[in-house]
Amino acid sequence: MRVVLVGPPGSGKGTQAGRIVERFGGAHIATGDILRSNAERGTELGRTASRYMDRGDLVPDEVMIGMVLERVGEGDCADGFVLDGFPRTVPQAEALDERLDELGCSLDAVVSLEIDEDELRDRLARRAEEQDRVEDEDEGTIHRRMDLFNRETEPLLDYYDRKGLLVRVDAAGEVDEVAERIVGALQGKAGLEA
Repeated sequence: MRVVLVGPPGSGKGTQAGRIVERFGGAHIATGDILRSNAERGTELGRTASRYMDRGDLVPDEVMIGMVLERVGEGDCADGFVLDGFPRTVPQAEALDERLDELGCSLDAVVSLEIDEDELRDRLARRAEEQDRVEDEDEGTIHRRMDLFNRETEPLLDYYDRKGLLVRVDAAGEVDEVAERIVGALQGKAGLEA
């Protein structure tokens, strides 16, 4: 199973990716975690990414594409993966499609986690407090991240909808409720068995 999770910051991508992997197997590829890890270690990628993340901007395609495309080719992804935070733009999606073609596989589904902005802001405030995530505290940063998501990521939904891969899932509510909605959507879209 190869699944992409798309959603604004705070929509539950990381939490739900973990649930999908627990249920169906595969590797959880969390680009945010990879970027934060590189930033903490002070790698070249981390320094470059930090300049963008600290402003609340998306990391440029060329940085993200190389990192993720290498990762999906690793052995633990052979039986599937859940991408959390990538692709965010149509060029990233096209690069992913090309890499998967090279590997002789394709995506099974793209899940759009949909939630209203007020609940997102509440979730980001809780996450900032619980996980000490500075990028979730500043109102200006949050606004820029939401604006970037709407501008750059929304066209991605159209791209995947045209390919017949998109499923929209209500991401409001308790974690378990949302997880069951996703499982139902994946079973309906990709014919997966629980």
